[in-house]
Amino acid sequence: MKRVCVIGCGAIGSLYAAHLARVAEVWAFVRREEHAEALNREGLRVSGTHEFHVQLKATTQADELPDCDLAIVATKATQLAQSVGPVGERFDKGGVISAQNGLGSEEIIAACTRGQVIRGTTFMSGTRHSDTHVQYELDTATWLGPFEPRNTPFSMVKEAADLIITAGLKAEALQDARPAQWSKLIFNASVNGVSALTGLPHSPHFGDESQFPSLGHLLHDLIEEGKRVAAAAGVHLHEDPWEMNKIGAMTNHPTSMLNDIRHHSPTEVDFLSGAIAREAERAGVSAPLHTAVYRLIRGQEASWSFKDENRAVATHGKGP
Repeated sequence: MKRVCVIGCGAIGSLYAAHLARVAEVWAFVRREEHAEALNREGLRVSGTHEFHVQLKATTQADELPDCDLAIVATKATQLAQSVGPVGERFDKGGVISAQNGLGSEEIIAACTRGQVIRGTTFMSGTRHSDTHVQYELDTATWLGPFEPRNTPFSMVKEAADLIITAGLKAEALQDARPAQWSKLIFNASVNGVSALTGLPHSPHFGDESQFPSLGHLLHDLIEEGKRVAAAAGVHLHEDPWEMNKIGAMTNHPTSMLNDIRHHSPTEVDFLSGAIAREAERAGVSAPLHTAVYRLIRGQEASWSFKDENRAVATHGKGP
């Protein structure tokens, strides 16, 4: 039986861990001790699209994790080095799937392990109700492909995809996963950025172009700009990000970046609009909209500490 490690058990990581635990020995490497204890005690329950309960093993301690045949990294892109670094050697003889948003995660993972790195792009979605309960919502495929600098063999990519399919999820092995990755990058950067700046979830506003102030115009322009950058980078998209946006806009699903903004947590904007802006500069093309979104969100992040510092100064300056 294959031994699989899922690093990070939020909504997506929990969906992978629960499904794979039906066909493999699964370990969850998580940050909080109470999370690991709950998983070891209660297992994982999946509701929604699929309904089942499984047992698995969980730990916060790198030295407790055995060597694994496959790892799926499902943390936020901003947490990669601190999450994979302590356990990277456990996958030196196996494969590691990157399941992050945006561009740049594979390079960080590759620096942490000698294992074969696999590009992963997923459109699965779910709601994490607790440490031991995740609701499965959008039943869509994970696209997998080789990470070119590591010369990952396609046979390993295919084996990973087959395992995920056997577990009851959808997956597709691609000889080149960059077109799929870029499709989601453009979709994600556009939707997450606008959501973070407006406070809206991914709602019908994002696909509406019926009037002059309609938000869909901005989304369409951001997506078209992203397409031009992809073309300049030599990437032919796997799917149309505008069609992805129109489908997702019917869900009213809160985006991850909106959640980060609400909780004053670091966002993944460097891996999303920031990545598009940097790729545009590298390719010698213009990307003013994504560059503006990137800088505005970085400005929002800066405002949190700025407000705290000024509040502290104002409080300190008050008399008795």
